[in-house]
This record gives sequence, structure tokens and C-alpha cells, in this order.
Amino acid sequence: MSKRNFISMSVWCVVIVMTLSLDVFAQRKPKKKPAPAPPPSELSKLHEEFIEKTNEYKASLLKLLPYYESEVKKAEEKLETSKKLLAEGLIPRAQVEENERALALAKEKIDETNRQMASAEAQVAGVLAETEANKEINKNLRLAKQRLVRTAAFTRYTGAGGWNIGEAFKIQRFFSDTFNKQLPIAVFGQGAIHDRWRLDHRNAMDIQLHPDGVEGRALLDFLQKNGIPYLAFRSAIPGTATGPHIHIGRPSHRY
Repeated sequence: MSKRNFISMSVWCVVIVMTLSLDVFAQRKPKKKPAPAPPPSELSKLHEEFIEKTNEYKASLLKLLPYYESEVKKAEEKLETSKKLLAEGLIPRAQVEENERALALAKEKIDETNRQMASAEAQVAGVLAETEANKEINKNLRLAKQRLVRTAAFTRYTGAGGWNIGEAFKIQRFFSDTFNKQLPIAVFGQGAIHDRWRLDHRNAMDIQLHPDGVEGRALLDFLQKNGIPYLAFRSAIPGTATGPHIHIGRPSHRY
């Protein structure tokens, strides 16, 4: 073997050994474990429990419907029979009227059951929408300045800068000058409901106005023109909003 061939073979051996070593190292390198999913929050648990109980309630109502429908059929047959007996002069009219009331009551039970089931469905749909809205709020807590976020349940404007509740007089003056009445403040600063929900509301105030009403739209327009942050709720969000209102200030963080 020539000296040149010997050197070439030696180089190839070194390359092969290094390649094998790298493969072994790669195989031994521990794989990163995925980060564990965060535990469900207390609010999420409440939402899930509410949906479960509401669905159970709806199922119990559904079981009653066949019974109520059977009662209606019986009441209809009884009324029809009583009308024939009345025509033959065998029973008084009062008996027919009583059977008519019984039929109306039986039908009302069906109507009420259907209303309750529809209400249960609406509540479940509402909670699901509210859950998504609450996720959207949490996801967008660090939005850029003057960013506007809209969902079905709320609108959030992040404002142009800092906000202090001591500037509330500017908003009150605008509202009184525009509508010739006092700004309907529901909660100024921290309230009992915020203590119960563990929300820091000290530098915010809640206005008892629907954001889609004339006064609500005017107020939101004023807040945006002046770079004042707000959250405008169109519906209740369990653990976050008791109903439609305008929250002026940064979102209330949980503590």
C-alpha cells in the first residue's frame, strides 16, 4: 500500500468514527418534555359545572314532554266528549268550560317546558361564548397602545397612555354637558363584587350604560378620541361582568 493510500484510508476512518460518535450522541441527547398544560382556573371549573348542570336540567325537562303531550291528548278527547254530551243536554256548560281550562293548562305545561329548554340552551350557548370572550380578554391583556378588539360579548380599547381614576371628572363633565344629566356610575373604584371575584378594580369605574345605546356609543366615542382605555360588555361574563356595562380603565387583573 502506498503512503498516499494509507493516509486517505486513515482520514476516512477518522470521518467514520466521528460520524458514529455524533449519531450516538444524538440518540443519547434527552428529548425536551412538552410543558405541562396549565391547570384549569376556578372560573373554568365553574363554567364547566354550570354547563353540566344545565344540560342535566334540560335532559330532565325533555323526559317530561311525552307525559305532558299524553295529558294534552287525553284533555282534548275529554273536551270533545263533553261537547257532544252538552249538545245532547246531558251535562251543563260549566263542565265543558272546565274541560277547556284543563286542556289550556295541559298545553301551557308543554309551552313552559319548551321555553325552559330553550332558555337552558341559550344559557349554555351564552356561557360558551362568555368563556371564549374571557379567553380573548386574557389573551389580549398586553395589546399595543390604541388597539381595538371586538368580540360578540365585548369591545376593548387599550387607550393611548396611562389612565388614572382621578381623571374621571373629565368624563363626568362630558356626559353632563352632552346629555344634561349625571354619568350613571355603578361602581367607582373597588366594589364588593370585585372583592368577591378577586379583581383589582381600584383604578377603574363601571358605567351603567349599554355600549350599543345612544348614550353608550357617545361615551365610547369620547373615550377613544381621548385615548382612555375601556372594556364595553354587551352581556354578562361569569366571574368578569355581571351584565352589560362600560368599564373605564385597564382590565381588572385577578389577585
